[in-house]
Amino acid sequence: MKKLLALLLCLAMVFTFAACGGGSSEGEGGSEPAAVSFDDIDDNCESADGTYQIAMVTDVGQLKDGSFNQFTWNGVKMYAYENDKTYKYYQPANGSAATDDDRIKAMTDACEAGAEVIVTPGFLQATALEAVCPKYPEVQFIFIDGWDMGAPNLLGVSYQEEQAGYLAGYAAVMEGYTKLGFSGGGGGSNPACIRYGYGYAQGANAAAEAKGIDVEMRYSWEYGSSFSASDDLQAMLAGWFNAGTEVCFMCGGTMFNSGAAAAEAADAAIIGVDVDQSNQSDAVVTSAMKGLAQSVIVSLGNFYSNGLQSGSLVLGAADDAVGLPVDTWSLQNWTVDEYNELFEKIKSGEIVVDNNSDMADPSKAGLEHVTFVK
Repeated sequence: MKKLLALLLCLAMVFTFAACGGGSSEGEGGSEPAAVSFDDIDDNCESADGTYQIAMVTDVGQLKDGSFNQFTWNGVKMYAYENDKTYKYYQPANGSAATDDDRIKAMTDACEAGAEVIVTPGFLQATALEAVCPKYPEVQFIFIDGWDMGAPNLLGVSYQEEQAGYLAGYAAVMEGYTKLGFSGGGGGSNPACIRYGYGYAQGANAAAEAKGIDVEMRYSWEYGSSFSASDDLQAMLAGWFNAGTEVCFMCGGTMFNSGAAAAEAADAAIIGVDVDQSNQSDAVVTSAMKGLAQSVIVSLGNFYSNGLQSGSLVLGAADDAVGLPVDTWSLQNWTVDEYNELFEKIKSGEIVVDNNSDMADPSKAGLEHVTFVK
């Protein structure tokens, strides 16, 4: 599994697929099949009788958020398209204000529409999964950013976001930034975002220690409860940049858009999250990534090869499932070789990043080389 994840994580955003229900197709003259991007794949592929084999139910936010939801969905589409499965996504009613009842209805609708497996990204899915899993014991549920809930038909998939955050914080300081920011989603209650942010602060602290300097950091969960862009969030970040913040880690769905707008206006920089977001704004210097699409592909493959999966799958540097996008970053003062050396130390366990999912306020962590400012 580790070798497969490593291979998939290295793939670019272009793949070769068999069409839904149509088998493989060759180019002119019997050449290799034409490459197809994620965006070229239909967002729903219905069977003749109107049922779907693979479903994804979002928790809150938009499907096409350029980050967490979208790249989880890309993994669903890629696996289904390549393996001739039908698929559909479900966004619960009320969008960013969706309730547990909304998610329960969406999951139930997916099951009733014939889903064999349902991918549910986001920690807010837990209550709905507790209600729906026992009612459909033959359906496989894959809980992305989730955990083992004891159900025989539920697999929790989580990531060591603290490692990706550490790499991003270390890179920022090594690049020369001394005034950093972190803007997090989930209001300080999302374990994945907490791990990202705490890792980011730890990485910045370690790099500052290595350089013999101290750095400043603004750190906030304000305006991020829905993981969405907003005028209030953009105004807050504009204030940060005007006060001297040089780079901000945008950790939460379309919150990225508010950070990008504020950074571009101030000629400042941002760090993307979950996926390589360099193509979304010139302000992006790097991104703290985890293998969302890849882990979905592996999990779906395991189900279709071996039947119902349960327990938990935790992925990190040891699986090559977190990291920074060295081919697209715009860092000038920290080299790929230096990054690889640091990554290998995390991968081997020589460097251990604290993964405390309750550390929503790293100012309490005793980081000697980071001063947290308002």
